[in-house]
Amino acid sequence: MPSKLILLFFLVSTIGVAQKKVTPKASPYFPAAHQWLRKAPAEMGLSAPKIQEAIAFHRENEIKNPRSMEQSHYQSFGKEPFGYAVGPFADRGEPTGVIVYKGYIVAEWGEPQRCDITHSVTKSFLSTVIGLAVDKGLIRSVNDTVAGYVPPIELYNQPVTRSADEFGKPELITPFQTPHNRTITWDHMLRQTSDWEGTLWGKPDWADRPDPDAAKWLNRKRNLPGAVYEYNDVRVNALALAATSVWRKPLPQVLKENVMDAIGASNTWRWTGYRNSWIVLDGQAVQSVSGGGHWGGGMFINALDMARFGLLTLNKGNWNGRQLISEQWINQSRTPTPAQPTYGYMNYFLNTDQKLLPSASATSYYHLGNGTNMVYVDTEHDLVMVVRWIDTKAMDGIVKRVLDAFQK
Repeated sequence: MPSKLILLFFLVSTIGVAQKKVTPKASPYFPAAHQWLRKAPAEMGLSAPKIQEAIAFHRENEIKNPRSMEQSHYQSFGKEPFGYAVGPFADRGEPTGVIVYKGYIVAEWGEPQRCDITHSVTKSFLSTVIGLAVDKGLIRSVNDTVAGYVPPIELYNQPVTRSADEFGKPELITPFQTPHNRTITWDHMLRQTSDWEGTLWGKPDWADRPDPDAAKWLNRKRNLPGAVYEYNDVRVNALALAATSVWRKPLPQVLKENVMDAIGASNTWRWTGYRNSWIVLDGQAVQSVSGGGHWGGGMFINALDMARFGLLTLNKGNWNGRQLISEQWINQSRTPTPAQPTYGYMNYFLNTDQKLLPSASATSYYHLGNGTNMVYVDTEHDLVMVVRWIDTKAMDGIVKRVLDAFQK
């Protein structure tokens, strides 16, 4: 080959390589406040019929519980000891969902802008504000015991004068000062392995999902913190109270200022506590919020805002270049609990054993609440899906149908 042709070939090849190197990579899409771009499934390479099949499947498998949340409560948790409601309920809406792929909404159904109680998905918002406290150094380490961060707490609206038979009774509550509770760390509380003991907001710890053997309610031996997993909302509410003490302000304000406003969530979500969960903090009445709707209250939120939160966790706490929550915290939240490998920090349910969601990858996870309310996060497919008011047994069915849409 003549030398000039060799030189020309070299120059063309070099230019081609250079052009490949400077080709910019498409930035991930994050929805701005008050707007969210929609794209048709086919436009994103998904099967539209499969998506429609998933939506129809959801509507056919609505949870059988009544849409009156108050009635639903008294047919379930309300039958437990001390099961009376102390927080607000509201009737729920119809089966609702949102599918987000690569940041874009590719499907939505039902009432995505309706604010419904989300039950224990609330716990993921609670663990988030604790993660923010760790990121900011307000909590030095999740391996610290909680007791050192929680001073005696004054309850709000107590009688001005005390009767003689109340003389000598404690006037402040100290939820982490029993010998057992002083050994509990933040990590234990986040993983629901603390076996915290006590009564809070009129609910004894043993009364939540009580042991069938009533003899164990009051006198059983406490488990070593970290040894046994037990899903327990009284302990979750004790964690919320501890976090309120750390932040010295209402947790909904912390969440709004640090997360929800930054991800462009609406201004319609509300995080409530109980009618008797008020404390005095820096001279003001502050409500300690609950971690779910077990006795009413918790987070009332729409599906679009839930999807934004799911998208934030999918992107490991980063929102359009801003690290709102540290990536380390998201990774910790997804680390299996030794006593329960399918649970991370509340309320990250891990699909490690693929029992509840056999059709999904073992790396997927979901923020889960009664109802069923689910924020499904699939990093392998860049997918977030919110599903509300579906029968628990149908959860895998809708996930399978949506994943089938990737195989046109």
